[in-house]
Amino acid sequence: MQPIEIKKDIFWIGSVDYDHRDFHGYSRSPSGSTYNAYLIKDRKNVIVDTVAAGSVGVMLCRLAKRLDPEKVDYIVCNHMELDHAGALAEIVARVKPEKIFVSQAGLKSLQGYFGDKNWPVQAVKNGETIAIGKRTLVFQETRMLHWPDSMVTYIPEDRLLISNDIFGQNIASSARFSDEFGNDAIYEKRIKEYFYNIVLPYSSAVLKTLPIVESLDIDMIAPDHGLIHRGEKAVRFIIDTYRALAEQKPWQRALIFYDTMWQSTERMAYAACSGLEENGVPTRLMSVKSNHHSDVMTELADCGAVLAGSSTHNNTVLPLMSAVLTYMKGLRPQNRVGGAFGSYGWSGEGPKQLQEHLFAMGMEMPAEPVKCAWRPDKDVLKVCHALGKTVAETLKKKCG
Repeated sequence: MQPIEIKKDIFWIGSVDYDHRDFHGYSRSPSGSTYNAYLIKDRKNVIVDTVAAGSVGVMLCRLAKRLDPEKVDYIVCNHMELDHAGALAEIVARVKPEKIFVSQAGLKSLQGYFGDKNWPVQAVKNGETIAIGKRTLVFQETRMLHWPDSMVTYIPEDRLLISNDIFGQNIASSARFSDEFGNDAIYEKRIKEYFYNIVLPYSSAVLKTLPIVESLDIDMIAPDHGLIHRGEKAVRFIIDTYRALAEQKPWQRALIFYDTMWQSTERMAYAACSGLEENGVPTRLMSVKSNHHSDVMTELADCGAVLAGSSTHNNTVLPLMSAVLTYMKGLRPQNRVGGAFGSYGWSGEGPKQLQEHLFAMGMEMPAEPVKCAWRPDKDVLKVCHALGKTVAETLKKKCG
């Protein structure tokens, strides 16, 4: 329960949840997660963000080891979502702050979640500064990253940006800093996983915000989930990674996700995979029965082509495919090449519907959907192979 000093007189007082596997109710978090909150000790003592309601005791324990909770003067709420503000009511009751700072849009979120509490709330404007002693807090709105109320807190004297949800990852670890974690592959995958399942729809906002972040003199970014990015090299890495993810430039790699009833569609998927790989495009096959929809999205981060396959069931695609497609559409992937295929018994609407789903997401569709009655024979598998080849050729041209 010890707090961790991340800068002189600035402490991490959050919580680590090793068992967390269901982030926000829709995305897997295989490595658990953390809820990061921070204490700044100065002439005015400040808490920046809180934790989920179930972790309030842990946060208060860590806080009390560095400061009497009743000596906290200010609370900053960068974002009112309940993984960061779930503990707010209890923290406010315990510390009795002079002021609670939120963004202009944060007033609405605060009222919506907590009602009229008669708290000493002050809405801050974009770029507003608050002197707390030796330090200054600078508030920068980051609207729709990933809520309307989102903002970040910059402390120029410490070269520190407390970034709330952006630049985060779902990692539960005793390490607090990315350079201590010791597994770069997992760290980088969790960044992609978080971005593609949480931040992706707001890629344009990311690209507008990154130059603002780069204009700041910082050597540490402290997000509200996961590891803290310490040192100029780590800061440069996470900014560059976010830019690459937000730009969504096509990779010469493909994803095939599918569902099948009696393996006919699965055989078609493998044939299309051969067509892609034999034409220079490495491909990942993912059955949606075996892979969560958030894992499919994470894989998409490295793929410039997407093929979807489904058996037809009750005149439409199989339920799990419908769920993945709906989820994917909401996250708004861009700049992809697509393809569709599937088997059927007597009606066969599924492949066309898949094609329409992918086209509606803005994907380039260079071939007609491939459909097969009953079980694919050699001729059908050749057509599936040709679909893979066509998609591969289109993708390679797109990648330049």
